[in-house]
Amino acid sequence: MFLLLSDGRNIEKLKDVSQCIIFLTPSGLRKCLDGDPDLQFLLVGGELIKVRSNSWQKNRFYKLQEDCKTLWHESSKVVFRLQTDSIDDIDSIRKGRQSEGLKKHTDTSDEEKCFSIIFKGSKKNLDLMASSAEEADKWINSLEKIISTMHNLDYQQKSEHWIISCMKKVDKNNDNMMSLKEVKDFMRQINVEVDDDYAADLFKKCDTSNSGTLEGSEIKEFYNLLTQREEINVIYEKCAQTEGLMSARDLLNFLLNEQREQVTIEHAQKLIENYEVDAAAKQRKCMTKDGFLMYLQQEESSIFNPAHKKVYQDMSQPLNHYFISSSHNTYLMEDQLKGPSSTEAYIKALMKSCRCVELDCWDGPDGEPVIYHGHTLTSKVLFKDVIRAIKDFAFKKSQYPVILSLENHCTLEQQKTMTRHMTSILGDALLTKPLGDTMPTNFPSPEELKGKFIIKGKRLNKLDAFFSKSNTIVEETVSEEDEAAESKENGQKKTNMKLAKELSDIVIYCKSVHFNSFEDARDKQAFYEMSSFKETKALQLAETSRKQSFIRHNMDKLSRIYPAGSRTDSSNYNPVPLWNVGCQIVALNFQTPSKEMHINQGRFLPNGFCGYILKPEFLRSPLTQFNPNNKTWPNKKIFHVMVISAQQLPKINKDKAKSIVDPLVRIEISGVPADNASKETKYITNNGFNPMWNERFQFTINVPELAMVRFVVEDYDTASYNDLVGQYCLPLTSIQTGYRHVPLLTKRSDVISSAGLFVHLMLIDA
Repeated sequence: MFLLLSDGRNIEKLKDVSQCIIFLTPSGLRKCLDGDPDLQFLLVGGELIKVRSNSWQKNRFYKLQEDCKTLWHESSKVVFRLQTDSIDDIDSIRKGRQSEGLKKHTDTSDEEKCFSIIFKGSKKNLDLMASSAEEADKWINSLEKIISTMHNLDYQQKSEHWIISCMKKVDKNNDNMMSLKEVKDFMRQINVEVDDDYAADLFKKCDTSNSGTLEGSEIKEFYNLLTQREEINVIYEKCAQTEGLMSARDLLNFLLNEQREQVTIEHAQKLIENYEVDAAAKQRKCMTKDGFLMYLQQEESSIFNPAHKKVYQDMSQPLNHYFISSSHNTYLMEDQLKGPSSTEAYIKALMKSCRCVELDCWDGPDGEPVIYHGHTLTSKVLFKDVIRAIKDFAFKKSQYPVILSLENHCTLEQQKTMTRHMTSILGDALLTKPLGDTMPTNFPSPEELKGKFIIKGKRLNKLDAFFSKSNTIVEETVSEEDEAAESKENGQKKTNMKLAKELSDIVIYCKSVHFNSFEDARDKQAFYEMSSFKETKALQLAETSRKQSFIRHNMDKLSRIYPAGSRTDSSNYNPVPLWNVGCQIVALNFQTPSKEMHINQGRFLPNGFCGYILKPEFLRSPLTQFNPNNKTWPNKKIFHVMVISAQQLPKINKDKAKSIVDPLVRIEISGVPADNASKETKYITNNGFNPMWNERFQFTINVPELAMVRFVVEDYDTASYNDLVGQYCLPLTSIQTGYRHVPLLTKRSDVISSAGLFVHLMLIDA
């Protein structure tokens, strides 16, 4: 059906497997994959045992469909019914009995035969068991290979993949031709509504054989007409000053003047070598329009500065000098009253680089402590299972320390059991004494604490007890006020509790204490003593005359903020005002997709997504005069945004073939109060494929170091609330200016393959 790629390459000459996956017909695909046993294994498929419970374990046949993007399997719901899962929807493959279902419903002797397919969003895991360890490894390796291959495709490859898959969907009779009706159906598939005259005109222009159908090179011409980017043409023609082509010198001028990149002619030549698709142009050290588009769609040309994808900040400063990605009631998968508790919730948070997780600990049966939201109908999970899950996944995304925030409601005996589980399971990774041989006067750094677990909780005595000759306390009554603060909102009274010395002794740098006043904290609290604040109390302190006291408090101490008890639906509060006054541990409900979580994920996107962001100097220096509510600022910036176009936006209502989005784009700035702003484009009617706005906006940014930028694409609706199409959030300080593509994420922050915005950005002094 498709003899040529959009850049003119012949498929018979392709060597790269990922390109073959996308563009070959089924027969050509099999020919290409003859040399790749892993991918061929998936195409042939085989039987696996699907595990749901002890009594429900069924043989099911699984295989990869010939489009290489869909996993096909039998379903028991209706005889001979088939089900499919998109490879794009798979988050990861987890080897062994690492899901709750497999741990509960399979035997330890089956460990090597088990694996789980973990899906993005809220879709349930798929727990599977192979007939042997070798077969399980084959499935795991093969699936991981194709997931990795699809993930590593560049923007243009994903775009072509999506368009061609839509073409295949409308070719109902599989004759490798497109009738006029199929062309109209295809246009709706790609989210654009055109009138019959336009569709007929486009069809006639491509049907050079006058056969009444498009085939072969006619389909390629149709594809080229459909995917040409007018806005790219304008930019290219302006910059290409060398016989209609863009020379290395022309490209360098573009990079210096438009992209504001400090690069050399050698860098421009390297870009031509890497991205030019025409061999003759490459030989002349020139870039064609196709090569230019290829370059603009690469990750290095994205809005997100690629230098910030790795850890680039100073990680040797004290722990309290960093914003720390933090989760509230981490065990919950849904609401706060009756939803399930699960080790999976911890895994998902840790895989999002969360570095502070919460454990609400209560006495359980058989002497084993459990974790759940006390005095509610939420389900319970064993404390030791949570600790095992944390141990297994804590450092897969980031090597920097993880804080275990204990809300302890257990009796002495079960506190001792908790301590035994933490020390035996976490081993040497558990911090059980201060670093060094002398009493510390400040926090160690994230760098010094790499690979370590820090316990936050009550402690019976001062930290200097480690360095005294006598440490004979066995147990003592302590106020439960800090631990029970969240529970008290549900009607509990303040109580006292006994604290086991064993548990007390492993609380090192994060001793929980009740907050009385900033003066009291300044005069009486040690640096390692920290308080937790309900969001309403914290916001009151942050937004009143005490805000500068809060800033100074956070220069010496750690502060943890948690959602109000009234948020029984697991909704979230705005973290930005708390970051503005230097609060480090601003805990959110990670299970709830929301604007607040988008901002949180955007805040921690830079610095290698390691879960730690160095606070601006004015939130660390004792000499600071910073006040987020100032009316005048010395270093103002003007942020210019031109929203040019969007590409391949997803359909919102996929059940209705004729449902096309009416997209608009909103740019939101969140930072100090003077910077908070929101502006949006007009909406475009019936075009989610290639809408174009060319609308300009201007924002005054008073404190760039604290400004978050969020792009939101919505489907306009006159009768109800607009539907979210996609979003992307990042710090202003991590933005690359110039012409940039903006990737789009779902509400749950999963990447929307091939969809994006095209914008022009400038940041200049006010």
